[in-house]
Amino acid sequence: MLEIAIKGSKNYWLWIVLLLIVIGAGTIVYIDQFINGLMITGMSRDVSWGFYIANFTFLVGVAAGGVMVVIPYYLHNYEKFHRITILGEFLAVGALIMCLLFIVVDLGQPTRMLNVLLYPSPKSMLFYDMLVLNGYLFLNIVIGWKVLEAERNQVEPPFWTKPLIYLSIPFAIGIHTVTAYLYCGLPGRGFWLTAILAPRFLASAFAAGPAFLIILCYIIRKYTKFDPGWDAMQTLSKIVCWAIIANLFFFLCEVFVVYYSKIPGHKVHIQYLLFGYHGYTALVPWMWTSLILMGTGAIFLLLPKLRTNKTLLPVSCAMIFFGAWIDKGLGMISGGFVPSPLHHVTEYGPTGPEIMITLGIYATGFLVITILYKLATQVKEEVHG
Repeated sequence: MLEIAIKGSKNYWLWIVLLLIVIGAGTIVYIDQFINGLMITGMSRDVSWGFYIANFTFLVGVAAGGVMVVIPYYLHNYEKFHRITILGEFLAVGALIMCLLFIVVDLGQPTRMLNVLLYPSPKSMLFYDMLVLNGYLFLNIVIGWKVLEAERNQVEPPFWTKPLIYLSIPFAIGIHTVTAYLYCGLPGRGFWLTAILAPRFLASAFAAGPAFLIILCYIIRKYTKFDPGWDAMQTLSKIVCWAIIANLFFFLCEVFVVYYSKIPGHKVHIQYLLFGYHGYTALVPWMWTSLILMGTGAIFLLLPKLRTNKTLLPVSCAMIFFGAWIDKGLGMISGGFVPSPLHHVTEYGPTGPEIMITLGIYATGFLVITILYKLATQVKEEVHG
């Protein structure tokens, strides 16, 4: 099937070339980081996780969000998702590849990844994170490829794909649960030390992942002959709506707890994010923008007349997607480090090299998604044709 990827329109190849240019630029900057170390980033002793881990955390959610099309279709026989299930699985593949690349660039020396394999520890959350991330990536590649191949040949998928599909569901939930445990298992960071962190992560994942999938469905409808189905997109939009409402509710629960209990170690982080702390306000406009985007997007999707508006739906999904990115990326990571446990403030901001490397990784992920979606849409066009 790979031969399909080398056949395309002029716009398709222009997009591929653009992605390759961005990947090349990001690679050149990463070589500089590899030689000179993480000193070229904005990270410091007080803020040891930055833009890379922020995007890693968010993209784990995007990958996990793919399960929102797998569960209805495979467990509840929701036929409207028949056309988009493969798109959700291939989106997870691209998102997971980006996740792994962000881990690589954040380590400074990529060989440090081998420590998890050479010295595995069942007490380490990193060990379990490695298992679920790579396991979920493997499952989605195998399932997506075999199901698409079977559809092209108009035969039933191999019998052994069914158990793998069922296995991928707990893996999808596990990748974001374990990622949340990486944070809430650190007792020295009051902002992360909360049992509701994993549910918050899952709620934002089930909003951001399907929201991005809806946007991709719009792009597919515009540039290909394949129609993912308006009914499926409407059902997805309802999932996005209630998931983002749950995410906002969980955040407001955190706000209530810290301000009602007045626990200094926890309250100070919310204070810094929403109102500033001793004159340090770098993230205040970002967090309020995030809350406004998520809240407005939720209202748009909650009202049937607005949700069924074909022009407004992708805008609403984009608002929720970027709002969740700010909340779970910038806010969650920087908010946990600033202020420090000693109440010292070292604000963080990504440097130019960090942003360029990040863009290179996103371009790599989009290249993978573009090729996989090219295969999927072409096969579906052939079958339906």
